[in-house]
Amino acid sequence: MDESVYSNYYLYENIPGPCTKEGVKKFGELFLPPLYFLVFVFGLLGNSVVVLVLFKYKRLKSMTDMYLLNLAVSDLLFVLSLPFWGYYAADQWVFGLGLCKVVSWMYLVGFYSGIFFIMLMSIDRYLAIVHAVFALRARTLRYAVITSVATWSVAIFASLPGLLFSSCYTEHNRTYCKTRYSFNATTWKVLNSLEVNVLGLVIPLGIMLFCYSTIVRTLQHCKNEKKNKAVKMIFAVVVLFLGFWTPYNVVVFLEMLVDLEVVQNCTFEKYLDLALQATETLAFVHCCLNPVIYFFLGEKFRKYIVQLFKTCRGLSVLCQYCGPLRIYVADTPSSSYTQSTMDHELHDAL
Repeated sequence: MDESVYSNYYLYENIPGPCTKEGVKKFGELFLPPLYFLVFVFGLLGNSVVVLVLFKYKRLKSMTDMYLLNLAVSDLLFVLSLPFWGYYAADQWVFGLGLCKVVSWMYLVGFYSGIFFIMLMSIDRYLAIVHAVFALRARTLRYAVITSVATWSVAIFASLPGLLFSSCYTEHNRTYCKTRYSFNATTWKVLNSLEVNVLGLVIPLGIMLFCYSTIVRTLQHCKNEKKNKAVKMIFAVVVLFLGFWTPYNVVVFLEMLVDLEVVQNCTFEKYLDLALQATETLAFVHCCLNPVIYFFLGEKFRKYIVQLFKTCRGLSVLCQYCGPLRIYVADTPSSSYTQSTMDHELHDAL
């Protein structure tokens, strides 16, 4: 009997207890709300200005304009979910089941559509510079609308699990809004992680690398004064995409290994949760940079900003804002590919 008691005590002592993550929660409560707020403010302002200028001055006359608009709308949809997540990180979920599902779905739709439209803009630049003659037929507003609708459809479909499986529940006097699977939870978690990695990084990055590497090779044979600036812009786009999204996808992949019980270590899980919060916030910042990368760094727009500051003083900026931007008109299509067409495309790419 003594041996039995000793054996049971020994086994009980060696059973791992639940992995508590109070430190992770406190870190999130302290740092995530202000970070989410900053991303929300800058993302909302930057992308709203892009939408305003595209509608009011560019008139959406080209495929590039249409993709820029959709990218800005994607980022707006994404950042509009951040105030809810910021409050949730600071306290608990108080917005009910309906908003839990809707906000989770908005977040995922903005996430996927934003990355997809970055990929489409890479293809657009590839067609414009590498296959310029074919691009005269393919890069039309009609095809831009068709591909945009298809892209939104794929993003919405990919985000359906967030809408269907997001759930509110109360545990230890705290209300959560999380994804809960009623059956085959491990399988669904693994599929979700694979979806994020494949659709959010592997496919877009592969297409971007192909498009931009081909563009760079084409530009090497082009005698154009804007060539070096275009190459630098392309390099910045790829590096920023890699820098902001790769860490998050790596952490998501490691989370999948934990779900599969390949890795079973409480300390590792705690660090992984902290890394997920940090890398996810880093990825959020990219939606603030999209207007800068694809719009405000454009050579023409820089000129209009300089002109705006020269002609405006103090609060009159708001009144005189429209004047300089009226120059920002849509480009006139050409009937044949010439060196001026290449100049024009590089001018848009900068």
